[in-house]
Amino acid sequence: MDRTELADFLRRARTRLAPGDVGLNAGPRRRTPGLRREEVAQLAGMSADYYTRLEQRRGSHPSRQLLTALARALRLTDTERDHLFHLAGEEPPRPGGSSEHVRPGLLLILDRLYDLPASVMSDWGEMLAQNAMSVALTGDHTGKNLIRHWFTVPGARDLAPPENQEQHARAHVASLRAVTAARPGDPGPAALVAELRAASPEFEALWQSHDVVVRRPSPKRFVHPVVGVLDLDCEVLLSDGHSQQLVVHSARPGTPTHERLELLRVVGLQDLSPSS
Repeated sequence: MDRTELADFLRRARTRLAPGDVGLNAGPRRRTPGLRREEVAQLAGMSADYYTRLEQRRGSHPSRQLLTALARALRLTDTERDHLFHLAGEEPPRPGGSSEHVRPGLLLILDRLYDLPASVMSDWGEMLAQNAMSVALTGDHTGKNLIRHWFTVPGARDLAPPENQEQHARAHVASLRAVTAARPGDPGPAALVAELRAASPEFEALWQSHDVVVRRPSPKRFVHPVVGVLDLDCEVLLSDGHSQQLVVHSARPGTPTHERLELLRVVGLQDLSPSS
């Protein structure tokens, strides 16, 4: 691990970004260009103290997960991400397999969709990035696999109406089967299938049915605990190679759902549930 070069690279990558580039409010006039250290830490989901130590050449060896998060937070290109991994003494992610690195252009679009729930997912359910509206709608799932979450976490299905839950479960399994068949050498989806077949009898039964489907844009109904029922249109935009998806939810103007979505934007992440 080259602490000096790593610190210099992180500092230069941070100072070339403006808050608006990553969906943040600039606030009062800044004395120095770029993002603050605590803003990078917030975007990467790490402590500000640990990130500061990295820039001061005092940090411990970052994990691969943290390196991936830093590459996303700093909007690094594929080449820059690989350089970051090399400076940290790690091999970059293998080409051809699943990648958790979201291209800067895709993140730029995500940041601009401030009034609509939008997220970037891998084709096998990894939540790679969410905007604030997506977090307000579904909760913060960045870094989690939504298929694993659906089949193994109690309460994971609460946002979906009961009559739609079986359909969602079938779609999750069928989509994952299509991915594993398309990329048999990719260890990520294969390991997830093995894990869920052992952990969830429901998943195993659906896997045995051998349904195959690719996710298509379709209306989605959410039962939100604060704003109520939301009937949203869902658009899925595929990245180059189709391994990542930009998922955008919207409501038709003039509908009750449009008004509720506006309320959700105002409410944001506040917890307005009645206190006990």
